[in-house]
Order: sequence, then C-alpha cells, then structure tokens
Amino acid sequence: MRVVLKLGTSVLTAGGDRIHAPRIVDLMRGMVAVRAAGHEVVLVTSGAVIAGWEALNFPPRDRTLAEKQLLAAVGQGRLMHTYAQIADLYGVPVAQVLLTADDFRDRTRYLNARTTLDACLSRSVLPIINENDTVATGQLKVGDNDTLSAFVANLTEADLLVILTDAPGLYTADPRTHPEATLIPVVERVTPEIWALAGGVGSHRGTGGMHTKIQAAEIATRAGTPVVVAPGDAPDALPRIVGGEGLGTRFLAAVNRLEARKRWILAEIAPGRVLLDEGAARAVRERGGSLLPAGIVAVEGAFERGQTIRLFAPDGSEVARGLTRYRAADLSRILGRQSREIEGVLGFTYGAEAVHRDDLVRI
Repeated sequence: MRVVLKLGTSVLTAGGDRIHAPRIVDLMRGMVAVRAAGHEVVLVTSGAVIAGWEALNFPPRDRTLAEKQLLAAVGQGRLMHTYAQIADLYGVPVAQVLLTADDFRDRTRYLNARTTLDACLSRSVLPIINENDTVATGQLKVGDNDTLSAFVANLTEADLLVILTDAPGLYTADPRTHPEATLIPVVERVTPEIWALAGGVGSHRGTGGMHTKIQAAEIATRAGTPVVVAPGDAPDALPRIVGGEGLGTRFLAAVNRLEARKRWILAEIAPGRVLLDEGAARAVRERGGSLLPAGIVAVEGAFERGQTIRLFAPDGSEVARGLTRYRAADLSRILGRQSREIEGVLGFTYGAEAVHRDDLVRI
C-alpha cells in the first residue's frame, strides 16, 4: 500500500504555539512501523510558518504576506532539520520536496515531480512535502496543505490518504456547541449535506479546518483514493488506520483509480493528433490495445511527453485519446518503425508503446 500522510500544524504543535518534538517522535514511530510492514509512506507537512514564528518571535495574528513568506523561509529549514534528526533515530533517510500549483498544472513538471517521488520510494527514502510558500502567491499557490495532500495522493496514485488533525473526525454537528453530536465513521460520497457539516476555518496556527479536509477528500476520492480524517493525538494512529481500524472518518473512493485516470484523460485539452493505419486503428478501437509506433502514419500538433493526444483512423474518425509516452518531435522520428528500433533512432526509450493501453480511452 502507498500511503500519503498529511500532518497539520495543530498536530505538530500538540495544540501549542511551538513545534512539539515529542509529538513528531510519536508520529515518526508510526511511519516507521507502517514502512516496516511493507508499505510506502509519503509525508505532506505543515508547520513551516509556525517554526519561523517560533524562531523570530513574531506576533501570532495579522501577518502580512511578506511576513508569512519570511516566516516560511526561516521555518522550513528548521522544520526539516527536526524531521531529519528524528528520522535519523530510526535510520530513515528523508528528502525535502517543495511544490507549487504549477507543478500540478504543467504536465512536464508533474511528471518530473512524480519521477522524483517514485525514485525516493524505490530507495526507501521518506519524501517530506510542503508547499513552497516563499514563492507561492495568488495563482501559484495550491491554497492549503490539505488540498496539497490530495494533489500529492493523485500524483503518486496513492492507495490511501490519511489526514491527521486536532479533531476526531467529521461529526453530525459541531461537538463544541452540540454535545449530542456523533462521529460519522464512513462517508460514501461528498454531498451538499456533508459540506454543510464543515463548519468554520481553523485556528490561528493553521489555515484549514474541517472545510479543507472535506475539500481534500472530494478531490482524492474522485480520483480513486479513499481518505481518512482522524485525530493526530491518538496512539499509533497511522498504523491502526493502515491496519484497517475504524479510527476517525473514512471517505470512500468514488471510482477506482483506473476509471478516474481515464476520466481525466477525456477531460484534458488534447494539443495533438496522431493518424493511425487501419491495423492500428482496429487494434485500438476493437480490442483497446496499446498503440505502437509501427501503426502511426502521421503526427500533427506540438505536444510533450505525458500530454493527452487524439488518435484517428484513416477515415478521419476519432478512435481514442491517451497519454503519449513521447513528445511530438520524437514520435515523428519513430512513426512506422518497430518498437525495437526506438532506442537506436532516438538514443533513449520510454518503452515500446507510444500510448499504453492503461493510459488510453476509446471514444
């Protein structure tokens, strides 16, 4: 199982106004246990701003944008240093990954980020991800780390997203004002009724609240990843959740990951057209087979590796759409050739298929 774990500022501070190292020790112990059970863990963390606030003794509220970016710049290094020191106690190497919204919008940057994270996980390195708050403003900003964690779950095709927070989960009403409120153990689908339970924003320490948790759950579950929102102070929270215990609130995946991926392919604007010969068009249309370079007759438009392209039969009808493994210029050089010739022509290969059947949707 590949698990994305998101830790909010309220969890990292144990409800205080300083990073609480003993809490991080407990959380790291849980991550180590999950890794020891054979699972992969990707960590999305908040806490850079409050770590900077702690270092510079800034007032807790009414910070300007420039001050927030300063605090993030100061605090990010301190936060990573804390994580690295504690991870060293367990012999776990860590890697810092700072992302912005453009890393999810731009397909090349998206693929590069995914490649980096895959490389970390293949070498048992724990990726620790945060938004690059020192440069992320306006349209460059993801918004909050709950949303970021959902994007990371999609990026890594995670099997589970766990958001640990200062609340036990989603309740039927605000338990602070409604003592009769009860915990909702399972949410099958994010509906307007579920949104109505979101309540207000978080504390001055963080930017979220239950609203951003539900938003993250909606993003992740629509892409096929279930989400658990649970209390970060529960003993062994992560191992218990990964082990199947009903801790917190579980949001069920709306579709399986393959369906979600194909829906995304259909929705994306396709910048290129690829014309197929009759045999390739039949193989794709009737059997849903992969597209090999040998079946390509012509390439039109400019596109990069990983972008969606449209596939057309000789009669001009659209056969399918899919994610190309080669950019337009490279695909033009290998069209009509056998797959074994790709490396000889290009000097490299991304695989035998121009579009793999798992990345293809028939029209």
